[in-house]
This record gives sequence, C-alpha cells and structure tokens, in this order.
Amino acid sequence: MGRRALRKIDPAIDLTGRLKTFEQLPQPWDAAALFGRTAPLEVEVGTGKGLFIRNAAANRPESNYLGIEVAHKYAQFAAAGLAKLGLTNAIVVDGDALRIFRELLPDDSLAAVHVYFPDPWWKKRHRKRRVMCEPFVRDIERTLMPGGSLHFWTDVEEYFQTTLEVLAAQTTLIGPLVVPETPAEHDMAYRTHFERRVRQAAEPVYRSEYKKRCDSVAK
Repeated sequence: MGRRALRKIDPAIDLTGRLKTFEQLPQPWDAAALFGRTAPLEVEVGTGKGLFIRNAAANRPESNYLGIEVAHKYAQFAAAGLAKLGLTNAIVVDGDALRIFRELLPDDSLAAVHVYFPDPWWKKRHRKRRVMCEPFVRDIERTLMPGGSLHFWTDVEEYFQTTLEVLAAQTTLIGPLVVPETPAEHDMAYRTHFERRVRQAAEPVYRSEYKKRCDSVAK
C-alpha cells in the first residue's frame, strides 16, 4: 500500500524551529538545547504525514518528541502540522534515522522509540534496506533508558516475525509484550494515517512492544 499524494503546504506557515536537518542538530547531542527544556524524549522513526507526532505532542505536553523522516516532502508536511497547532515540544528532522541514532543519540537517552509501518521492501534482494536491521535494533536498545519502550507495528506479517527474531537475537529487550488489538472508535484514535488505511481495508495490524531491562547492558 503506497503513499498517497500530499496536500500543498500553506507557504505562510513558518517551519522555523519545527523542521531541522541533520546538520542543524546539536553536535554533540544536547536535547535540552534543541527543545529549550529538559523533558523525557521519544523518537518516531518514519514520521510520514505526522499524525502520531502531532497527537502525541498535544496529548503529552510533559514530553518532547523527535520525528525523523527521510522523505523531504513528508518531513515538511509533518513539520507544518506541528507549526499549525503551535506545538513547541515536537520537532521533525528531514534525514536518515539510522545515521542520527548511530552518530548522535547517546546511551540511555530515550524514553521511547516508535516505529510504525516502515517500508517493507518487498523484494528479497532489497530487504537489507529495511530499517529494522541488526545494527539499528542494537542502537535502539543502546539509546533507550532503562525501562524505556520500543513500539513496532507493521501490516506485513513476514516483516513482523523477522523483526521479532532479530530483536531476540540482537538485544536483551523484554518482549514482545502483549499488545491487544483495540478497534479505533473514530479517525483520531488511529495512531498513523497508514494504520487508518490498513484498518479501513480490514487488514490485520501486527503490534509489538518491548521494554529495556532496568539492569540492561546492550550487547
């Protein structure tokens, strides 16, 4: 299920402070400098149109949210959504999540990582491009603080099972925890636009949640 065309962004919307590039991020990493305050930080990998990060930032103002989106036009669109709502506790990065985790994010720095419906790269020869690869899941474990959570959802059963195997082999994260399938009562109860489309098509969503051990030492 491919991505749909985006609506045009109102050119009057000021994306300053809501959209960053890799080069504009603090190096070395300093979340307090980036957000202007100290607060628990959650990262969404693959922000898409930004439904999750908008709702999460609006509903949990006590936390900071960093969305990472490799597709430039989607990063802009998600950042515009944050700007329209005046949300100051969320920022979108136009860039590569694997690089940001690998080169910038320090150990034990994240309260949660969210990965919802990543590109499955259907062809077998392309599966090495999947974001939930061995080096990345190790970086997720390294950057999560003790007790922090990983949320991974997909509509591709093979990708789901393969990722659970990779997590079991490459990390000491506790899981997968039981994540019940609870139908959304209305559109805004969907976490992402992609989830909405999948469920409207009556297709299953495969969900997992993992926790970092309080005494964890990354492999």
